[in-house]
Amino acid sequence: MLNDPLAEVRVTLSAEGGSCSRARQVVRDAAETWGLSEDLADDAQLVVTELVSNGIDHGEGLITLTVSRKADGMLVEVHDESPKQPQVRPVDPSSARGRGMQLVQALSTRWGTTPDARGKVVWAELKA
Repeated sequence: MLNDPLAEVRVTLSAEGGSCSRARQVVRDAAETWGLSEDLADDAQLVVTELVSNGIDHGEGLITLTVSRKADGMLVEVHDESPKQPQVRPVDPSSARGRGMQLVQALSTRWGTTPDARGKVVWAELKA
């Protein structure tokens, strides 16, 4: 199953700070198992940190992280129970925060959101 394009890892995370570390570990382990490059794994870890942090800060309920192997890379999906959509905002140089979705946009081939009956999924595709 090393490079099975249908391979998927799914974990449920609580809405607390330690969940970002757990999410990074899941992404790192998946990338290693699937034989993906270290650069892709590094980018995916940054992306998942931002998506899970947003789920903690702005979402509701538990967070479900799904990482899927794709033929040309990886798909990271973060589900939370809030319908509120993430927004890419202009950078405020005086603020220490607010750059997360710009980072996701820069590191991903494409990203987006999919509403569902229990909130939303924010997803990002990363190519090898």
